[in-house]
Amino acid sequence: MISKRSALAISLAALLLPLVACSPRPQTPDNGAQSSAKEKQLATVKTTRPSAPPTKALEAAAPVAEANLALERVAEPISLAKSGDSKIRSDSARLAQPVASMMAVGYHSPFPVATSHESYDPTRQSGFILAKTTPLSTFSIDVDTASYANVRRFINDNMMPPPGAARAEEMINYFHYDYPEPRQGEIAIHSELGQNPWRAAANLLKIGLKAKELHTAPPPSNLVFLIDVSGSMNSPDKLPLLQQALHMLTDELAETDRMAIVTYAGDERVALPSTGGGDKAIIHQAINQLAAFGSTHASAGIITAYQLAEQGKIPGGNNRVILASDGDFNVGVTSRDELEKLIESKRQTGVYLSALGFGTGNYKDDNMELLADKGNGNYNYIDSISEAKKVLVKERIANLFTLANDVKIQIEFNPALVGAYRLIGYENRRLASEDFNDDKKDAGEIGVGHTVTALYEILPPDAKDLPTVDALKYQSQSGAGGAELATIKLRYKPKGAKHSMLVEQPVTGPPLALDKTSDDFRFASAVAGFAMLLGDAQQKGQLDYPLVIKLAAASRGTDADGYRGEFVRLVESAATLTKYRREAQKQPQEFPQPRPLIKTLKVE
Repeated sequence: MISKRSALAISLAALLLPLVACSPRPQTPDNGAQSSAKEKQLATVKTTRPSAPPTKALEAAAPVAEANLALERVAEPISLAKSGDSKIRSDSARLAQPVASMMAVGYHSPFPVATSHESYDPTRQSGFILAKTTPLSTFSIDVDTASYANVRRFINDNMMPPPGAARAEEMINYFHYDYPEPRQGEIAIHSELGQNPWRAAANLLKIGLKAKELHTAPPPSNLVFLIDVSGSMNSPDKLPLLQQALHMLTDELAETDRMAIVTYAGDERVALPSTGGGDKAIIHQAINQLAAFGSTHASAGIITAYQLAEQGKIPGGNNRVILASDGDFNVGVTSRDELEKLIESKRQTGVYLSALGFGTGNYKDDNMELLADKGNGNYNYIDSISEAKKVLVKERIANLFTLANDVKIQIEFNPALVGAYRLIGYENRRLASEDFNDDKKDAGEIGVGHTVTALYEILPPDAKDLPTVDALKYQSQSGAGGAELATIKLRYKPKGAKHSMLVEQPVTGPPLALDKTSDDFRFASAVAGFAMLLGDAQQKGQLDYPLVIKLAAASRGTDADGYRGEFVRLVESAATLTKYRREAQKQPQEFPQPRPLIKTLKVE
């Protein structure tokens, strides 16, 4: 039989166990002696690995040690009436297992690689392509920026992102580049040829597009927010952050704009019918009333949101559905193929679909990217209130107002001056050569004032280690074009047009020395290099973190918003995480086995 004192101690132990899992529950206040013991134990934890800098992962061991100490104090006086009472002993062993597991994780992985239920498309690394056999390179433009903000979230949480999270084109295009506006037409082409910072025998070709700015008041907007209010959104970095973002956007609405909200969980609901931008109090109230619960029936919400957008469609205006979610769909149409078909069928209405990603742990990046791509919209990830302001306030016009559709680029390289080339990023945007002239082929959209940047790595014809193929029997090997290294061709449809326009611009040499290139050239190459390091690219040459930091730090320019300075700090953090993770992997580590938290008790 268990004494009252023992039963009370067991109850206290059970109440304290949630501390092991770092659950945010209130803790029983300790007396002075207990606080002193805890401080001593926490000091031991923080000095166990002096070679590693302080991180969130290391500091996370403190609550574990604190909980362990508290449980040992409670369990110490417990005695068991019968030593043969196997139920209490087995419960004690079972309850001790999570603590041992947490202690092992806390000690062994102060710099963990992100492991969770998040999902990303696998990386597709591209190698060099011979110009004499394949002189044409064709791709669809991309103005999404989600990848960079998502990578930043991982690194700020002291975790290295999974390779699939680092998409070079989205990281490069997160930043603004100083390209002049077009003198005629909607889009201007700019190019710069310079020395490759990480491969001495190669050059880099930077291609920049600049869309025409809007110099008058924007057309009215018909916005329908499709908001995930399922249980998975019940986290401070999800629905509450989204609500703050919506409040900021509401304050920017003009009286001619309209906004509606459709929510979905187990089913869909119209939380706010289409409401004029002048009725801000009504919109703010609807935002405040949003709450997370239930499963995730995204497909039903998508259909309702499109119906609402079509009902309130403004001719000549900006008609757009904006999906805000963690992408974790588990009810209704959930497969990617079915979601793709659903969105493709809806985009024929002329209503665009953009995606705003939120959250951690179960984030489905692949779903969100797919929906925005097929919906002719942008894809952004919101990791903070400052990013919400950047996307929905500072860059609202570019992100919400489309200037041109189906924007494609095709480069024809001159085999006489180019041995091989490699497009950095855009792996899921590649097109067949024949797609360039096909106006039925879907491609990317560009917004008012948007810039788009792409980088090609180029090897000269006499470079070592060129890819080899047998000589072509029916093709000329001499090449032509004189001093032209390549010709850039741009094709796009002005918004509302059915037929595309063609713009061409030649690229001539010689390449500039690296120190003679523009700040934009060197900074874009630094961002591309960072993406390649995160993805462990096979073609990274002499790339390392010190080189990326040096390049970026010296090319920040005016940096009015501080985004480039933030990038430098982010790369420095990634370098530190990578260094200590590698050192931890090189040397096997031994850690003390945790003592049992609840001892087998003897008869009193």
